[in-house]
Amino acid sequence: MKLGLIGEKLPHSYSKRIFEDILNYPSYDLVELKREALSDFITTTDLVAFNVTVPYKTDIIPLLKGIDERAKRIGAVNAVRREAGGFYGTNTDYDGLRILLLQSGIPIQGKSVLILGTGGTSKTAAVVCADLGARKIVKVSRRKSENAISYAEAPFAGGEVIINTTPCGMYPKTGEFPVNLRDFSEIFGVVDVIYNPLNTALIRQAKELGIPAVSGLLMLAGQAVAAEAFFLGKTLTNEQLQKRAVEMEKKLRGEIENLILTGMPGVGKTTVGTLLAKERNCPFYDTDVELEKTIGSIPDFIRFNGEEAFRNAESTVIADLLKNARGAVIATGGGAVLREENRQALSENGYVILLERSADTIVFDQSRPLSDNPEKWDQLWQRRASVYRAFADLTVAEFQTAEEACRRILEGLEK
Repeated sequence: MKLGLIGEKLPHSYSKRIFEDILNYPSYDLVELKREALSDFITTTDLVAFNVTVPYKTDIIPLLKGIDERAKRIGAVNAVRREAGGFYGTNTDYDGLRILLLQSGIPIQGKSVLILGTGGTSKTAAVVCADLGARKIVKVSRRKSENAISYAEAPFAGGEVIINTTPCGMYPKTGEFPVNLRDFSEIFGVVDVIYNPLNTALIRQAKELGIPAVSGLLMLAGQAVAAEAFFLGKTLTNEQLQKRAVEMEKKLRGEIENLILTGMPGVGKTTVGTLLAKERNCPFYDTDVELEKTIGSIPDFIRFNGEEAFRNAESTVIADLLKNARGAVIATGGGAVLREENRQALSENGYVILLERSADTIVFDQSRPLSDNPEKWDQLWQRRASVYRAFADLTVAEFQTAEEACRRILEGLEK
């Protein structure tokens, strides 16, 4: 069965990896199309079935032989298969988003939901939220219309849950925010359907503000499971869909997400990281080791060039490392996460683990000029503790051995 994905730009897509590496199809084509080429594609393609992504989920409909009732209700199609007489479409984004919302723990029933965007995915989100019992659904658009309010009006619309269906914040423009959550007083849940990066700027801001937030990776997995069933003409129960989607999301996350170890000098990040990478059978990187490949001895570099030059070099090395590191364990230097640019880069596709130990358990390294004795170390800790703790997704404190820390990290990842 020859499968593929069509869209305007596809550098962000994980669909090829899903269908070839996880679902074991021999090939899955990524087909980038201009809008004017869409009609010719339908009449000439040799694909047996294909997925549809932005911006063609609505444009594809009049070119198909037919669509099912769900797709009609939503007004968008993301999965198409060839049947006698032509192509037929459905919407499996519905399945993916429904699974994501149910698994997220963010309640929709009885709540006021703000949906950012007015494209095909926003239509899906509106139907899913209605089916899950949302009290009120308001769409937000750059241009106010009969069916949508403006972004300027959004903070005053009484929204309790925000669902971002726009590409704002998607790779490669990962620093962009669709909205500033600080402008909203009643939000208690954020859903961003973007999955690359795993943690968009919107997701990261939500976490900083203590607002529960989830990315779209599980939605991606859910829609893929449902799409495969549609391509094959199979019917899966909601329970089967959800179980398979959760399993697929776990595999995807393991391939994509880096485990970032942070903490004070001497707490054992390198030792724990080496052991953790061995347990997970994945690459291990130590940013200090990577940095020394570039600048030589860290103490000598700081002595002759100063801490600011050292931090600049460290930021460059971290950015370069993260261009290709996926599914790895990364131990960071003690001060690396003090810079916002490093926190952003590390957390985009990272799960941050803080290792904490008290000063009386540390063996001090005289080669570390910034923390070579208990007094300096404690002063550094007092200055850094709040940043470390706010940045961490998981904290492992007062462990006795590296093995214990590794075990507690693995247990935390399973929760």
